[in-house]
Amino acid sequence: MARVYVSIGSNIETEKNILASIKALRDHFGELDVSNVYETKAIGFEGDNFHNLVVGFDSDESPLEISQVLKQIESDHGRTRGKEKYEPRTLDLDQILYGNLVMQMEGVNVPHPDIMRYNFVLKPLAEVAGDVLHPEEEKTLKELWEAFEEKEGMEVIEYKF
Repeated sequence: MARVYVSIGSNIETEKNILASIKALRDHFGELDVSNVYETKAIGFEGDNFHNLVVGFDSDESPLEISQVLKQIESDHGRTRGKEKYEPRTLDLDQILYGNLVMQMEGVNVPHPDIMRYNFVLKPLAEVAGDVLHPEEEKTLKELWEAFEEKEGMEVIEYKF
């Protein structure tokens, strides 16, 4: 059994889509650890602000199987994939950690590089997994957050899960 962490983001009907993704993930994986939700500006394009959070759960499924589940949940909630990397999204679900596995294949990239790039990924991840060692950085997620320079531009948004 592996401990898995998934980053969730939305900037289209954010509350509806975030709550629907939490329900779908609970229905499939069971109990979730859920971080705070953070509002941040869209990156790479002009658009509505994003709401971002991280959830953690235990699973016997492989990283590839989990990736397929995440893509299906995105699709079920209106996610369309355009040619542009940066565009509005109903849901964006990224598997960011799978235990201490390091893997890049078939669209699965763990640990996800966004952990070290974006405050809206690292901050909520450090909330739910602060004592977990990053498999490549060999520091805890809490230590990585404390050393992270780009901490501005995030506001906690209240959700009832």
